[in-house]
This record gives sequence, C-alpha cells and structure tokens, in this order.
Amino acid sequence: METPCVNICEIDRATGQCRGCKRTVPEIARWSKMTSEERRRIMLDLPSRAPGAPAPSER
Repeated sequence: METPCVNICEIDRATGQCRGCKRTVPEIARWSKMTSEERRRIMLDLPSRAPGAPAPSER
C-alpha cells in the first residue's frame, strides 16, 4: 500500500498535520481503509500543505 509516511510522526498543533508526511490525524487513522483513489487524491494534495508552498491558485 502506498503511503507518504517518512517516519517523522509528530503532529503540529498549529496545523493539525503530521510534521513528516503532512497528513491530518483523521487521514492517518483512516489511511488503510481508504480506496486507492482517496489515498492518491490526498498524496497529490500533500505538497501544497508544506510551509511556503504556493496556494492552489498560484500553481
């Protein structure tokens, strides 16, 4: 199963995202139950969650 996990598992309280993979706690909890399409959609969105990433309208 494809996963963005990089084994840096720490939730940022300000963003609610994992500092390593940028997924939210609910996304991490449901990951193994999601369809491949759901996981792919999230993985495509993860780069935009990084600090300094361009807003969707700027990509």
